[in-house]
Amino acid sequence: MTTAAVGQRPNKLQAWRLAVRPPTLTAAIAPVVVGTGTAIAADGFELLPMLAALFGAICLQIGANFANDLFDFKRGADTHERLGPPRVTQLGLLSQREIIAGMWVVFGLAFLAGIYLVAVGGWPIVAVGLSSIVAALIYTGGPWPIGYHALGDLFTFVFFGVVAVTGTHYVQAGDVSRLAWLASLPMGCTVTMILVVNNLRDIDTDRTAGKTTLAVALGRTGTRAWYLFLLAAAYVLALATMLVDASPAVLLVLLSLPAALPSIRAIVSDIRGPALNPILKNTARFDLIFGVLFAIGLALS
Repeated sequence: MTTAAVGQRPNKLQAWRLAVRPPTLTAAIAPVVVGTGTAIAADGFELLPMLAALFGAICLQIGANFANDLFDFKRGADTHERLGPPRVTQLGLLSQREIIAGMWVVFGLAFLAGIYLVAVGGWPIVAVGLSSIVAALIYTGGPWPIGYHALGDLFTFVFFGVVAVTGTHYVQAGDVSRLAWLASLPMGCTVTMILVVNNLRDIDTDRTAGKTTLAVALGRTGTRAWYLFLLAAAYVLALATMLVDASPAVLLVLLSLPAALPSIRAIVSDIRGPALNPILKNTARFDLIFGVLFAIGLALS
């Protein structure tokens, strides 16, 4: 339970922690772990590029969280009727100026990590890094925010799945193998599942605010089916890596299924509103467990 939940105003450190949203950082960590697993499978593991990719990915995720906190508030999507965890701008725990400053600090740190990665991987990293920062900003910001036009799921799949896994592999191995491309797809599925729960919870408030997420477009029944489809696709695509270069060791990923069961039961039973907040955290935890087990299986290949 957060401090805010019991009626006490958080101090600045606690407010910044709320803004960082630690449970969401699995979305940055898991793809890097999987990309490292495919690099190990290709005998291309490099410690420093891996650490720089991990640091950069975490900074990008935090920067995106800050941007979403700010822009959702400014657009009226975060109000006193919010059903999700506390948002610092909406609650006045941090000023808009403070959030903007924090956003550019973490994006700056990601840029510094990117300078090193460019030295390692060359010009393709410039394109990946800059496009990732731009995507984080235009997700809820700018004149045509993609998160408000039912494109959030697609961008999450691409940047936190495909780009993150293949980029991590590239800065270590120097190329992108068939295995890395295929392994990026199930990670795109699991990280998108986190967003699906978030948007399922907020369907009513998003619709009122004029925020057309894919969940708003699909409705509750369609969104629940989309979540279950992504889950099934993640396992099918992970096991499909055995058709490329992976060994049966990737069957280890099936051990993550028990971690998904609470979320499956909640989604099927049509839980709504704040009751989905624990499911959001559980889905994020599942994303990491799935990624770690998948990466181990890939590395053993």
